[in-house]
Amino acid sequence: MNTDAEVFEALPAVDADALTRLRARLATEASEAELIDVAYRTVDSPVGKLLLAATDVGLVRVAFAVEGHDRVLERLADTVSPRVLHYPRRLDTVARELDEYFAGARREFDLNLDFQLAKGFRREVLRHLPEIEYGHTASYSVVAAASGSPRAVRAVGTACAKNPLPLVVPCHRVVRSDGSLGQYAGGPELKAILLDLESSR
Repeated sequence: MNTDAEVFEALPAVDADALTRLRARLATEASEAELIDVAYRTVDSPVGKLLLAATDVGLVRVAFAVEGHDRVLERLADTVSPRVLHYPRRLDTVARELDEYFAGARREFDLNLDFQLAKGFRREVLRHLPEIEYGHTASYSVVAAASGSPRAVRAVGTACAKNPLPLVVPCHRVVRSDGSLGQYAGGPELKAILLDLESSR
């Protein structure tokens, strides 16, 4: 007969499946009680792991791995709400549309967006970026003019660099007047990959 000590020693130190079920139950009950202000999940993509976060209003953040997902979540807790929880279900549609985009089956996104992380002129710039058609580019100066401030070229660059919704709000389509790429949150190499992906289709 096994002693109590032997029985406990035979148990796994951590039951991963049980933890997963508990987390899912917690998230579901928190959602039903309207206690989740920011839901998030990660997804694999051809450009690396992406962090997706959404409020009740819509998608609020897309972050590349190089941005540091833990830092992004901390920032969301500081700026949006501390009630941030892993709740993938709220982001199923976003994940599906991103899959379609990378597969070449989607050229524009049909998602509710929450622009609260962009203020003033930056928000105005972001609202104009989807006007740049898939497979095309526009210069920072053209975007500045479209946003109502033709001289604010540098401010457009800042708005693109700090875009909280890259990929979905296509700041990768904004380039310098000489055709060079300029900067990008995911890095210039990733910007080139996205432009090549779109132009090849």
